[in-house]
Amino acid sequence: MSESEILDDLGRVLSDFQGREYSGPIGPETRFFEDLGLASIDAVVLGEALQDRYGRPLPFGELMAELGRREDRDLRVGELAAFLARHLGG
Repeated sequence: MSESEILDDLGRVLSDFQGREYSGPIGPETRFFEDLGLASIDAVVLGEALQDRYGRPLPFGELMAELGRREDRDLRVGELAAFLARHLGG
């Protein structure tokens, strides 16, 4: 999958994630916590759901460690799409 396809897929997943409907546009700059209102536990659940969806384990610990070193710890959808594309071979 290309990064663009992954971004579209993430938009579909996040528009109704864990029973939370989000009616706004979801794009590369959409933030998980500030915009979508997700909590840190939701990030864990999303990681598990994405591993199931793409059929392989993904190194989300690396992504979370990177976020922990930044001043702005809110993950953007585009960052997740790029991470997934790297690890899915897209």
